[in-house]
Order: sequence, then C-alpha cells, then structure tokens
Amino acid sequence: RVPFSFLQAIMRGEDICKPVLQVINTRAIATGNGPPRYRVLMSDGVNTLSSFMLATQLNSLVEEERMSAQCICQVNRFIVNTLKDGRRVVILMDLDVLKTADKVGGNIGNPVPYNEGEWQQRPSAPAANPAPSKPQQQNSNLAVAGPAAAPKYHAPSNQFGKASAPSSVKTPGGSQAKVVPIASLNPYQSKWTICARVTQKGQIRTWSNSRGEGKLFSIELVDESGEIRATAFNDQADKFFPLIELNKVYYFTKGILKTANKQYTAVKNDYEMTFTNETSVVPCDDAQHLPSVQFEFVSISDLENTPKDSIVDVIGICKSYEDVTKITVKANNREVSKRNVHLMDTSGKLVTATLWGSEAEQFDGSRQPVIAIKGARVSDFGGRSLSVLSSSTVVINPDSPEAFKLRGWYEFDSEGQLLECTSISDVRGGPASGVNTNWKTLFEAKSENLGQGDKADYFSCVGTVVHLRKENCMYQACPSQDCNKKVIDQQNGLYRCEKCDREFPNFKYRMMLLVTIADCLEYQWVTCFQESAEFILGQNAAFLGELKEKNEQAFEEVFQNANFNTYEFRIRVKLETYNDESRIKATAVDVKPVNYREYSKRLIASIRRNAQLG
Repeated sequence: RVPFSFLQAIMRGEDICKPVLQVINTRAIATGNGPPRYRVLMSDGVNTLSSFMLATQLNSLVEEERMSAQCICQVNRFIVNTLKDGRRVVILMDLDVLKTADKVGGNIGNPVPYNEGEWQQRPSAPAANPAPSKPQQQNSNLAVAGPAAAPKYHAPSNQFGKASAPSSVKTPGGSQAKVVPIASLNPYQSKWTICARVTQKGQIRTWSNSRGEGKLFSIELVDESGEIRATAFNDQADKFFPLIELNKVYYFTKGILKTANKQYTAVKNDYEMTFTNETSVVPCDDAQHLPSVQFEFVSISDLENTPKDSIVDVIGICKSYEDVTKITVKANNREVSKRNVHLMDTSGKLVTATLWGSEAEQFDGSRQPVIAIKGARVSDFGGRSLSVLSSSTVVINPDSPEAFKLRGWYEFDSEGQLLECTSISDVRGGPASGVNTNWKTLFEAKSENLGQGDKADYFSCVGTVVHLRKENCMYQACPSQDCNKKVIDQQNGLYRCEKCDREFPNFKYRMMLLVTIADCLEYQWVTCFQESAEFILGQNAAFLGELKEKNEQAFEEVFQNANFNTYEFRIRVKLETYNDESRIKATAVDVKPVNYREYSKRLIASIRRNAQLG
C-alpha cells in the first residue's frame, strides 16, 4: 500500500485542508532592495519538497526563529503558482507553528525527494480537471486543478460561504484568461489576469519638465493574497480614469510589472503595475468576498522613533480638529485647502495629521470619529507629524476590529476616559501643536522654564481672571482691512496711518488687554489681543470704545463683571528683551470656556498619578 503524501496531493491540485508539514530547512533568497524572501524545504513524512516560498508577511517567523529546521507547521492557506517552464511553486500565505524544533527532536519518518513525474505515470493518479469557467462555492482551500491550471489561492476560512470570483474570464478579444492572485505577479510574466478591488484612487495629476509633459493617476488594488499599486499615464489615464471606481472590483489583464519605488508608496508589494495599450479592465460583479483596504497600523507612540519621510498606517480617535485654512503652493501658485486633525490612540500619545483639498473641506470631526490613514508620510517638523498624500487612503470609522477596540477603549474604559494625552507634534512649535494639548499648571510652566529657548513655547491651562488693566487697553487703529497700526489724530477730522501712508476720516478700535490669571498654585500676566480680549470682556471693541467715550461708569462695570471668570487659555511664552531687560512675555493665543468634562478627566488622572507616587 502506497502511503498518502500531502505533498503529492498538493502538487496534483487536490483540495487539501490545512496540511501539517515539517520544516527541513529554510534559505534566504536575495531580492535587491525589497524584503528578503525565504525558500523552505518541507516534508510530510513521505516526501520532501523544496518548492515552498514564504510570503513576506510571514518573514518574522523565520527571523524570530519560531520557524526553524525540524519544527512542525500547519499550513492554513497557500498558493500554487505555475511558472513558464512548467515548474510549480507553493507560496505559503498563512501558517501556524504547532511545535518548535526543540520539542520535536529530529526529522519525522524517512522522506524521499518528491519527483513530479512519478505521479503522472501512475494509473491510480486522478485525472486533471479543467479549471471551472463559472463561479463556484468557495471552500476554505483551493489548489490548482492540473498541470496547466492557473495558480489559485486559499481564501480565509471565515468568508461565510461567499462565492469566489470566476477562475477565468473572457478578455475583450473573446479568449479565456486565467485569474491569478496578486501575490504571484512578477516581471517575468507576460500574460496574466487578476481580480481585485480598487481600495484607493488618486486624482489625475500633470507634470511638465525638460523631457516633456503629461498626466497620470494611480490606484491601489487588493485581493485575498495581497495588494499592488497601478499607474496609468497619458492616453491610458484618459481612458481608465472615468471607468474605474473606488471600492469596485475589476478584472485587470496585462500590464508592465516593475520593481516598486518604496519612497512613494506604502503598498506591501515588491512590484508595481503600469497600464499599457494592451491593458484591459472589466467589471466583476461576483467578488464581494474580496477584502477592502489592508492596514498595518503603527502605534502613535512609535512615530517618535520613526525616520522622517517614512510611509506608515495609523489609526486614532479624532481628539480635536482645526478649521480649514487656505495656502498657496509656491510651485504652481495654486491655492489649496488644509486642515489639521489631532489623533490619539491607546498609547496616550497624540499626533497631528494634515488633510488636504476636498478631504480637508469635507471632514467632520464633531463626533470624535475613529480615523484610519493608510500611507501617511512622517514629518519631523516640530517633533513628529503626519501628512496625508495624494496616494494615501483615509477611512472614517472603519469597520474593523482595531476601530471597534479603540472606540470601546475611549468611550467605555476608565483608562481611555481619564488618560491625559501627550502630543508628539510641535509641542515647542506653534499654535497648531495639538490644540489644547500640553496641559500645564502655571507653576509647571514656570518651573519647566517654558519660553526660555530660541523658539516660543506653547501650553494650555485653566485659569481664573483676577485682574484686568483697563488703562491703555484700547487704541485707535487704521480702518484698512489688513492693517491694525495705530493712527495719529491730525486734529482736523482725519487720522493718519504711517504704514499705509494715508489719511482716513475714521478709525477702528483695537484691543490690547493685560490680564492677570491664576490657578491653585501660581499667577501670570497675559496679553490678550482683539478676539481674546473681546471674549473675556463679553463685548466687541467698537461697542467698548463708544462706551468709554459716552459712559465711563458702564465701561468700568464691564471690566468688573469680567473678573473671577474661569477659562481655558492657550498661551504662547517667549523670552523678550526690552531696554536691556529680559522677561518672559505671555500672550493668549486662544481663550474659550472650560470643558469641565475633559478638565475633570485630567484632574482625576493627575490625582491617580500622584497617589501612585505617594
């Protein structure tokens, strides 16, 4: 009786469910600039086979020595790929190490090398079946169906019985093309068809240089075996841009495959695709099982040690966000929209991510959504921050375990509710630094010598107004929209602005109010300009100017009523020198009502930290 061999069954194209095999040896294969690939010699106790390749996402098993010679593995998912010369390669997509090498103690059985020709000569070998041309009910493991069959891949076992995409499709010319997984694509293939979902679609971009001008757009494609980036240029861009829709599934046939430039993409593939005149794109309506965007999230705390310009995937709660602003791009003098959002995860760290264009304009962070960003670029401008690129994908409240876990931690877990986050973005930079992050008491701000460096420092605090200096708190300013310089009364009904070099028949009132604020430990003089001063006094400058001229007692009451009110202050501190005397100048960048819910969380967290120290 001939013993059963898993390896023979796999190479014959039989359906094998999670075979258990022994690793005999692993060997690294050089791949240039890409991640290493590992070739694996495996045994089923009857035969050995060296045609196994480890998918790059499993490299850590070898590098951490969990998968080593003589260990026992259960292969959960694999791809059988047929090369041009007829040889077959088995790509291991998912496996579990059941027993490490130290617990096995040696090779099992007396396996002999597998000879692919032997089974073809045996009359008992099952005949090869042609690849099906219609969708079939997908089981947990699919393998090749004969020597000439195209490579298939093993879908995850949790697909709930959804139908797979057809294993072949008719091309526009009427011929049948075999569908292969993305993971099997390489530059040495000339004819191939993949069935993939479009998970990212960029806008058409133009370029112009000494070699000419043109246009392009890029998409990212995903199937169950992996992902790849594809780019269409010029005529192909015009042809395919209106046809391809985000999140739809298509058959893609023919294209140039080349080594991927990792500097411009976070897609986990050694290769990228370029559309040609021979490329065809056909919609597929029967592939709902294909995954959506694939993420490899990095903790926000890890970004502090991530090199500049790295491309990363992050997920976080939108702790706060800023208003949309307009900036002009110097390269083409084009105005674009930008918006900073501030993301926090379970590490307690907060990072600023910049959205651009329509994403910035349409973003709504009022309900503190979970935001997942694929392919953000790390910047070292003032600490660590993120920029969303044209090739990035932003998903609001994604339907993923990571998002559900983060939302539950933030809303229902006491740690998430009480955690005081620390910004890693521009803490010593500008007013965009996290917005209401870097919370300090006034005593902490002074004891940490904030403002003593070359650049201004920013911090947030809760303070109570205890004194307002109303003397010289207002001045007559130039009425021009973009000028706030003080005007000179010409005593003839006209007011002169030296900056504008003009005389005006009127002026506008501007405020520069000195306020003393205090908390439980310290006090601080703070300069409040127009908007901040008007907020504290509860009146606009024009009304106060008129009140000062006509009703001095009512003017006094406004200042008295403003005392002993508590606010959240965003403060800029900087060492300034005047008449050879150096002192810290504090300026209120923003003043707003206290969010007592968040303030209470910070106080409770502070009490707990102090209790642990005690």
